Amino acid sequence: MRRRLAQLTGAILGLAVIAYPVAVYAGLRQFGPRTAALVLLALFVPAAIVRVAKLKSEKLSTLAFLPLVTVGLLTVSALLDAGGFILAVPTVMNLLLLVAFGSTLRYGPPMIERFARLQEPDLTPEKVRWCRTWTCIWCGFFVVNGGLAAILAVAAPLEVWTAYTGLVAYGLMGVLFAVEWTLRRLRFGGAVEVSR
Repeated sequence: MRRRLAQLTGAILGLAVIAYPVAVYAGLRQFGPRTAALVLLALFVPAAIVRVAKLKSEKLSTLAFLPLVTVGLLTVSALLDAGGFILAVPTVMNLLLLVAFGSTLRYGPPMIERFARLQEPDLTPEKVRWCRTWTCIWCGFFVVNGGLAAILAVAAPLEVWTAYTGLVAYGLMGVLFAVEWTLRRLRFGGAVEVSR
């Protein structure tokens, strides 16, 4: 039962993250910041609760804080009836991912190596270097993506912010995954999945 609940909240969180920009657009246009934030909170709070419960057992616990930060920003938005905090979520998520991935470059092992070792515990030195390089590339992506989301949140119409954060950013992530996957296959053959 507990596992099913975790799977359900994980699925809800995944859908909420993907649908977030469109939900924000519709919510802000139809109801205003407070109501939009409250509806989004109803989606994110269950996932945040499950994540907090798993913090001690989760190997990649830095990433488990992402739903908690989202809940915090949405709560401030609801309390202040201010849409800017809702629009800040993608930027803050990219900043947190940058910190999570970047800190692993200093304190190791790099984040992509952690993902890779879930599939293949004994990586060759060449694969470890590959993982470090791709952790750096993802850090660069988070800087650019978060920066663009911030600029659009402040200076662009809501429609442009929605299109970028809801379509273009996910497309760019998909391209980055595809490029890494293709290059990894060319270099290592049927090598371990190292980018997620």
